[in-house]
This record gives sequence, structure tokens and C-alpha cells, in this order.
Amino acid sequence: MNTDGGTAPPGSKTRMGTDGGTGPAASKDGMGTDGGTSLASSSDGPGTDKGTAPARSKPGPGTEGGTAPARSKTGPGTDGGTAPPGSKEGMGTDGGTAPGGSKDGMGTEGGTAPPGSSGGGGGPRGGWGLRRRASQKELRRTFARSKACPATRTYEEPAGVSALAGPQERPGGGRRRAMLRKASSLPPTSAHILSALLESRVSLPQCPPTALDYKCHLRRHSQPHFFLELVKDVSNDLDLTSLSQKILVFVRLLVDAHRGSLFLVEATAAGKKTLVAKVFDGQAGTPLRPHGSAHDPSEVQVPWGQGIVGYVGERGETVNIPDAYQDHRFNDEIDKLTGYKTKSLLCMPIRNSDGEIIGVAQAINKTPGGTRFTEDDEKVMEMYLPFCGIAIANAQLFAASRKEYDRSRALLEVVNDLFEEQTDLEKIVKKIMHRAQTLLKCERCSVLLLEDIESPVVKFAKSFELMSPKYNADAENSFKDSVEKSPYSDWLTNNSIVELVASTGLPVNISDAFQDPRFDAEAEQFSGFHIRSVLCVPIWNSSHQIIGVAQVLNRLDGKPFDNADQRLFEAFVIFCGLGINNTIMYDQVKKSWAKQSVALDVLSYHATCSKAEVDKFKAASIPPVSELAIGDIHFNDFSLDVDAMITAALRMFMELGMVQKFKIDYETLCRWLLTVRKNYRMVLYHNWRHAFNVCQLMFAMLTTAGFQEILTEVEILAVIVGCLCHDLDHRGTNNAFQAKSGSALAQLYGTSATLEHHHFNHAVMILQSEGHNIFAKLSSKDYSDLMQLLKQSILATDLTLYFERRTEFFELVQKGNYNWNLQQHRDIFRSMLMTACDLGAVTKPWEISRQVAELVTSEFFEQGDRERAELKLTPSAIFDRNRKDELPRLQLEWIDSICMPLYQALVKVNGKLKPMLDSVAANRSKWEEMHLKQLLTQAPSSPSSSSPSVPGPAADIN
Repeated sequence: MNTDGGTAPPGSKTRMGTDGGTGPAASKDGMGTDGGTSLASSSDGPGTDKGTAPARSKPGPGTEGGTAPARSKTGPGTDGGTAPPGSKEGMGTDGGTAPGGSKDGMGTEGGTAPPGSSGGGGGPRGGWGLRRRASQKELRRTFARSKACPATRTYEEPAGVSALAGPQERPGGGRRRAMLRKASSLPPTSAHILSALLESRVSLPQCPPTALDYKCHLRRHSQPHFFLELVKDVSNDLDLTSLSQKILVFVRLLVDAHRGSLFLVEATAAGKKTLVAKVFDGQAGTPLRPHGSAHDPSEVQVPWGQGIVGYVGERGETVNIPDAYQDHRFNDEIDKLTGYKTKSLLCMPIRNSDGEIIGVAQAINKTPGGTRFTEDDEKVMEMYLPFCGIAIANAQLFAASRKEYDRSRALLEVVNDLFEEQTDLEKIVKKIMHRAQTLLKCERCSVLLLEDIESPVVKFAKSFELMSPKYNADAENSFKDSVEKSPYSDWLTNNSIVELVASTGLPVNISDAFQDPRFDAEAEQFSGFHIRSVLCVPIWNSSHQIIGVAQVLNRLDGKPFDNADQRLFEAFVIFCGLGINNTIMYDQVKKSWAKQSVALDVLSYHATCSKAEVDKFKAASIPPVSELAIGDIHFNDFSLDVDAMITAALRMFMELGMVQKFKIDYETLCRWLLTVRKNYRMVLYHNWRHAFNVCQLMFAMLTTAGFQEILTEVEILAVIVGCLCHDLDHRGTNNAFQAKSGSALAQLYGTSATLEHHHFNHAVMILQSEGHNIFAKLSSKDYSDLMQLLKQSILATDLTLYFERRTEFFELVQKGNYNWNLQQHRDIFRSMLMTACDLGAVTKPWEISRQVAELVTSEFFEQGDRERAELKLTPSAIFDRNRKDELPRLQLEWIDSICMPLYQALVKVNGKLKPMLDSVAANRSKWEEMHLKQLLTQAPSSPSSSSPSVPGPAADIN
């Protein structure tokens, strides 16, 4: 190869002469450039820059004024070169001509293709030539550019931008052509030339234009449309991360900045403001971060008021400086972190619609280099950033609403989990900790429950802990309670933070444990677990009492717990407190139920009769009704002893046919009667004898007056059993005393018919005891109906209910429009029968009636004594022992207001009950006579004693 005027001798192959060099005759593949010639017989020897390819040379192109002689093939002439007649595929460009007879010759830039040429096409300036897209020169340029540019390039540089410096301008082609030649010439091999020729048939791969390319195009051609497009693009984005990236890129485009950064105002756990850049170093052309991308570990935080960014955020002023390092406010920490050199800088606050600063935008290093940001840049940026502020505020509101939605959904799931499981404390605490770790994404969660919520001394009864699966592969089995002691559990129950929260009820949020004086660093070393951040909140029950403490440690992302975490945890713990409290209450109820079962079992053993007693009555013969005289309305209440009363009760069941009708087991009946007798207390009046006498009077009224025809068989069984059980476990005091004293019965059953509810429940308890269910053979429906009737019968003995219903009964009787086929009328009638039997002592002969009245009065006096001694109350006259001489007058009032109207109504229903009414009238006469004698023998009494209060329903004898 010869360069710069060198020659290639004859016969040499693949020689190349450049810059005036020549390729001798017969040389092959010789190339002459810059005025060099390729001599005759040379093959493939191109001549460029006025070089010539002599006759008989083959495929020797001459460029830039070179000529391809006659009969040369594929010899293009460019820049004024000519292809002589007879040449094939000759090409003339820039004024060159393709002579007649040439084929596929093309003339462009004013060149002509003479007549007779085939495929010749006229160039754009009137020339003729072949139908090809470009000249070989253009192909070279295109190929060179394609090799120099990346395949992903989406737009071309403007003409002249990539021109390289070259030699001085030369004649005939000049410096411009030399530069183009150096930049775009193909390598001197036939393979590359062939590749260039084929390239015209193939399109290079190109990326489709991007949205950013479109914005750049708009910026060059229409500034208003460009600005509007940028505003539109940020206003439609509600994802804060991608919006931040867009703002970075668009700010850079607006002010021709090399780089940029965007900082948003956030609040720390301590409530202080800080500026956070989750995306920064944005450059035009970089892809926007996709929606939902993971957290950027290189997040940059700038303290409020520090550095230029902090200064702008705090003061709200624009800062435009040509050299950042000459400004004392500039903080080079970010440069050190990112490795980037900041020179010129334009920093401006971003405000929302209320004028509040919500971020800071920063453009870095004006391009081209060495310049600074101008006032026009400030104006443009100042116009654009308010739109960005609105977009950021909208995105933040959307993120907050989405976060609130996720929080609400999570709390609903928590409620669902907690109230699904309320029977096992360990299970519910385990669910709580799993949920806490899911919500707050922490390494460890703990729950501690206080031993005594009333005690001022903080002492934990149980502690539970759970570690994240990220740090424990066996997380499902890592659940521990205080039974499994570990160094960490010892630290957990004895550290000062949980004790502080339990005692004050205030949450504690520590972002850096070792910098907080409340944290015991020495104790933490023995726990075997490194603690960075702590969030601890109290657990409250429904009564707003602290029952424990919940604590989470170390967020998984390494950050401290923020205010949003604290609010979420506090809301979460409210539901946890309710769930834990319900579980604790359930556990207490379960224990109480167990204690009650044990107590009932013990009481049942002592309250039930012995087998010997059952066998005794089972084998005993039962006298007839006539011998026992239980069918007499005027039966002597004191004629039978306790055993005889059991025998008489058995006779009543047998006489009414209930044993046969309801298939009552006789042994069970004996056992039930004996147990009922045993469950009456040894009080003066409301004892077993009173229960039997009420039952006997009911039996007599059913059989004597024919009421068996009015009531059904189930109703008869209900009233008989109700009479025997209507005062079970009576304590010798009435309902008013239970309410005044606030007894356990009043708390359990309330103040309405307190004792009557207790009597019914006690009867049910006996029936449910083993071997005592006399209703065992009844059908399900009959059993249900019977229990409802039994309850109605026992509750009917409450005088308060009697006063509520007797008016309706009296009206029915007075008008005579009662219909015993109606269930409602029969219900009222049964209630009146129960009260009539309960008060039946007033219908007995005088001696018996007076004896019963004295027993009732003695029991009332004992209650009055308790009211005076225990309750510090003055009892009413009927309960006051100091006024016992007023008994005749009180009895008269009792008979006139309660007893007489009832028996008068019953006589109207059935005249066979008139002997009962006559006995009531006779007994009243006796009391009236006694009262008159007292009035005659006593001195004039004081006003208080002469007009005592009339006993009302509160002075009932039940």
C-alpha cells in the first residue's frame, strides 16, 4: 500500500494508492484516492478526487471528479465525473452524466442520462438516472451513520452537528468533502462495498418514537403546545412515584438542565418535617419508573432547613446560583452519595392550592456546560411548578385514601378474626400477633397481659411473642408464652418501656432505641435480639381499663415506625383489646360455670333424698282420699305430719290420674316429692307445709267444684306441680326486701317477681337432676307446653301480677262473657286459681286461719327486724314488731282489699265454692270483733297509730 503520493508497481495486487498515489497497469484491487489513478487493466481500482480509471479497468469507480473510461464496468463517476459510452451500471452524481448505451445509469443534481440508457431516472433537479433511492455516495453516508449510531436511536441529529474537523479546504472538493469522506467512507474491501449496495434494500431496525420524543418535537416547533402537554401529562397521574419521575424529566426539559431532583415534604415519627427524594438524578430519555415498583433503597433524605433544598423548603424562596460550591448553604452529601458534580443550580419550592409548601424541585447544571440558569428559566419553572403542586397534592390525597381503604379493610379482617375465636386466649393472641406483623411488617411482635388490672403495681401474668418468618423459618412454631422462659421473654416482661406504657396508658414510639434514655441497652444485650425501633401501645378493655401492652419491634425495611404506623397500631389494638377482654370474660364465665356445676353437684347430693327414703315410700301403702281428708275445702292445714304429707301428695297424683296419663314412674315421683320437700327451708311460714296446703286446696277445688272439666290434663298437671314448687327455697323475705338489700337474687332475676323466678328455676333444677324428671315420658311438644304452663303458674303467685290481671278477670265474671275454650280466658282463670290457693288459709276455719296469720306475721316481723338492723330502715306497719297489736286492723284491710273480691268472683264462676267465701266472711267478723275490743280497751291513740298506712302489693306474703 502506498500513501501520500506513493506508487504501486505493475503486477502488484490489492494495492492502494492514496493522496495522489497511483495504481499501475494490470494492478488488481488497487485504489487511488485524492487524485490517485488506477491504471489500465487494473481491476476493482476506484479513483477518487479527480482520479481516473483507465480503459479496460473493471469495477473501478472514480469519485469526486474521477472518470471511468470506455468499457469500464460498474464505474461510478461522482461530483462531476463521467462514465464513458459503453460502460455498464455507471453512475453520475452531482452533475455527472451517464453516456448513451450505459445501463442503469443515474444522473442526479443536474446530471443527465442520455437517450438509449435503460432504467435512467431524472434527479430531483432535472437529471435523469436509474430508479434507485440514492447514489452510492449517499449509501456510504447512510451506512457510516448506521454504524456510528446505536440501533435504538429514534431520531437523527440535525445536519452538520456531527461534522468532524478535517484538513484545509482543497480545490474541486474542498475541506467539506474531505470531512465527509473521513466520516462516511466505507472500508476499502469489496465485501463492505457489496454490503453497502445491498443496504439499500434493507431497513435498519428502529425503536418507535416515544412520548418524550414527541415532547421534544413539540418544544422545537410549538412552545405553548409543549407546555400544555407537560401540564396534561402530570395532571393525569395519581401514582406519586411515577409522577415524581415525570416532574423530574419535564423540569429538566423546560430549563435545559443536565440533571434534576425532586424532594417531597414528609413528617418524621417525632412530628418534624423532612425532605425526601424517592426518585432523583432524572435525565430526559430515561424510562419512567413503572407503577407499583419496589421501594428504592437509595432514597435520600434532607433535614428541614439544612442545605439549599432544606433552605428553600423552609423559607419558600427561589435559589439560583451559578456555582453551588461557592454557596455556604450547599450541602455536598448528595454529591458524595451519588458521585455527581453539581455546578449551577436552580431550586424552587412546590406549593399546593392552599399555598403550603409540599416539595422542592431542583434543576442541576445548565446545558451547555459552563452556563447558568437564566431569569427566563426561573419564570418557566415558576409557571410550571404550581401545576405540579396540584398534581402532587392530588396524588398524595389518592395515596392517603387508598391507604385508609387498605387500613379499614385490614381492620375489618382483624375484627372478623378476633370475633371468630373468643374461647381460647392463646389462639386469639396468636391471631393478633400474626395480624400485627402483617399490617406493620415488623420483625417481632409481643403481647403482655397484666396480672391485676386494679393494682397500681405493674406485674404481667402472661407474655406472648412471635417472630417474623423472614428471621425464623419455623415461625409457625415460634409462638411462645410465658411458660417457655427465654432470655428475651425475661427482658420483655421486665423492660422499662412496657412498664411505662402499662402505668401511664400512653403509647411509646422510639425510632432509635439506643439513643432513647428510656431504653435499657444493657438488658437488651442479654435478650439475644438486636432492637432498633420500638412501637408500644396499651391494650384497653370495654371499661377503658388497661389489661395489657402490645409491642412491635424493628420494621422489616429498616426504617423506624412512623405516625401512620402508630395510628394504625392504636386502632388495631382497640379491637384486640375487645377480643382479649371477651376471651378473658369467657374464660371467667367458664370457670364460674365449672364452679357452679361443682356447687350444684354438691348441693344436689345434699338436697336430694336418700335411697332409703325413696324405698320406704315406694313400698308404703297409700291411704284413700277420704281417710286423708284431702278432698275437703276446709282441710286442717296442721293435721298431717311431714311424711303423711308426702303420702297425701302421692294420692293426689294418683287420684287425678296423672301417673297413668303421663306415664310417670312411681319411684321417680316418690324421689321428686321427697327432694322438693327437702329444698324448702325451715322458715316460719313459707315452708313445705305451706306448699302442701296450697296443693291440697287446688286438688279440692278441682275435684269439688268440677274445674277438671275446664282445664286440660296438661294444665292440671302444671297447676298441681306449680303449687308444690311455688315457694321452693323461700328465704323468709319478700320481693321488696330483695330489691332494697340488692341481694344476689335481685341481681340475677331483677326486681320484678324476683322470688317467683327463683322458685321456678329451682323447680327446673330439681327436674333436671338425675332420677327426678317426672315429665320424662312426655312428648317434646307436651313437655315444652308443660314447662311454659308451670312457669306461668308459679309467677302467678306474685301479688303484683295478681293486681295487674284481676281487673280483667273481674270484668269477665261480672259480664259473664268468659269462654273457657279460649286459651286466654283459661290462662287468666289458672292465675286466679293459683292466687286463691296461695291465700287459702283465710278460707279455713277460724282457729286454723288465726294460727296461719300468726305464723305469717311472725315471719314478717323477722324481715322487719332485718330491715332495721341491716338496712337501717324503718319497716312498714305489717313488718314492724313494735306495732304487732295492730294485727286485727291489718287483717281486716288484707281481707277487704285482696281476698274477699277474689273469692266473690270465683263463686260467681262456680257456686260450689261458696263455703270458701262464707269462711272468709266469718273470719273477717272475728278480726273485726278483735279490733273493736282493742279500740274500747285502749286509750285514745296518737294520730300516727290511729291511721296507719294500708299495706299494698309491696306487703305481700310471698
